[in-house]
Amino acid sequence: MKKIVPLLTVIIIVAIIVIIFLSMSNKKQMIVIEQNNHTHSPVDIKLNHYQDTQCGMTITSTKHSAQAVSKDGRTWFFDDIGCMTLWYENLKNKNDIKFWVFSNDTNKYIDAKTAWYKRTDATPMGYGLGAYENKQEKFIDFETMLLKMLRNENLNNPYTKKELLGN
Repeated sequence: MKKIVPLLTVIIIVAIIVIIFLSMSNKKQMIVIEQNNHTHSPVDIKLNHYQDTQCGMTITSTKHSAQAVSKDGRTWFFDDIGCMTLWYENLKNKNDIKFWVFSNDTNKYIDAKTAWYKRTDATPMGYGLGAYENKQEKFIDFETMLLKMLRNENLNNPYTKKELLGN
């Protein structure tokens, strides 16, 4: 009887662990890369269902989000334009990807390369890059935005933050 009790305890613990893992596997997985986007247009993001490819954060708002679509139809998602630029820097075939950013003035996805960027928006990862379809004073173009982001001239840099916001 003394040997049966520990064996029974081990069996129950193993059964509980198996049940927990099985229940977790039945939950809907987060989408990091979507396949078969052969229209190469922005995907309609279901909030809290997509995950940033660069930083791993869940996308909880389309504002400041971005998407990258390859020629073969794969689509990557970003909760912050800064995350997209960090991912962009490591690409080998930059011209094979179509980039979309959510425009804060027209509330739709627009071509990232024709967008204008404000450097002082409150963004999910704190980089400060907000995309706009219409140019305003002190807005910068795509190439300048990439350069400033990759030089760490964004709101996560205290010196840049002080320069841009005076804080």
